[in-house]
Amino acid sequence: MQKMDSRAVDSPSLWEKALKLIGPEKGAVHLATAAVLNAVWDLWAKQEGKPLWKLLVDMDPRMLLSCIDFRYITDVLTEEEAYEILQKGQVGKKEREEQMQTQGYPAYTTSCAWLGYTDTRLTQLCSEALKDGWTRFKVKVGADLQDDIRRCRLIRNVIGPEKTLMMDANQRWDVPEAVEWMAKLAEFKPLWIEEPTCPDDILGHAAISKALAPLGIGVATGEQCHNRVIFKQLLQAKALQFLQIDSCRLGSVNENLSVLLMAKKFGVPVCPHAGGVGLCELVQHLIIFDFISVSASLKDRMCEYVDHLHEHFKYPVVIRKACYMPPKDAGYSTEMKEESVRQHQYPDGEVWKELLAAQGN
Repeated sequence: MQKMDSRAVDSPSLWEKALKLIGPEKGAVHLATAAVLNAVWDLWAKQEGKPLWKLLVDMDPRMLLSCIDFRYITDVLTEEEAYEILQKGQVGKKEREEQMQTQGYPAYTTSCAWLGYTDTRLTQLCSEALKDGWTRFKVKVGADLQDDIRRCRLIRNVIGPEKTLMMDANQRWDVPEAVEWMAKLAEFKPLWIEEPTCPDDILGHAAISKALAPLGIGVATGEQCHNRVIFKQLLQAKALQFLQIDSCRLGSVNENLSVLLMAKKFGVPVCPHAGGVGLCELVQHLIIFDFISVSASLKDRMCEYVDHLHEHFKYPVVIRKACYMPPKDAGYSTEMKEESVRQHQYPDGEVWKELLAAQGN
């Protein structure tokens, strides 16, 4: 390996070129950006003594827009257009905030119908969820068509025809396969099929959307979108009917704000992804802000909820009657309990020690 001059190593331009190899605005660089900026937003909200959603709701529109990078998206959303959206959102904002405080933001559950669950387990979990007030359910599909038909029929029989059902293929299919598969699942009246194909295939999603529209099935995607540009193109191509932001995939609050505003302009409902550790805690702030200050609508809108691992967070989500109740504690709800961090710290945490010992390492 050629020896590198120390003066060259200190050159910002050289480091920038190196970082572009694992980016730019995607992959490891973008995930790291999200982690750092999420922490900054958490600190900012704590400094102001407000939960993040309230910090955003109370922020002057011009100040809010100064946090957004409009590069590469001005062909669909200019800063002035974004300002007009926020100004229109001022009307009725107080009433919508009061509505959130009393009723919360609608959620759907993914916890009832993972692949691999037995029929008995599916029936039990769906029945329990109904008793707890859940009306929106998501089922994983894509491994085996006949198994999907059987499982979806079982779930529909339990939850009834009037409850909302969504399906998630987790990128399983090619485009023609997705269309053919979903045509055979259409009898179960799914609101959407989530991630039917490769998340980078914008035109593929557009083709699936067009083919499934006559069946009344929408396409939902976004949890694996690298950045605002991919969302811009999905919206331009009419490739999705439900947009799924992720609080840790995009470049933190800043980039998510730009996507929320683009979705508003295109009239596409935002239904955030929250199927991961801590994602429920974070994304609730963004979607509550969206309703109060941007979309001003709950039509066809809901936020994912997965019931696991919340016990590791200092400020876990509060679900009441299948709705996210607005956080009251200052910050972005990102902070984990010290004991949980200690136990899971690599490689000396107790959890890792047990795993490594079991593997003979």
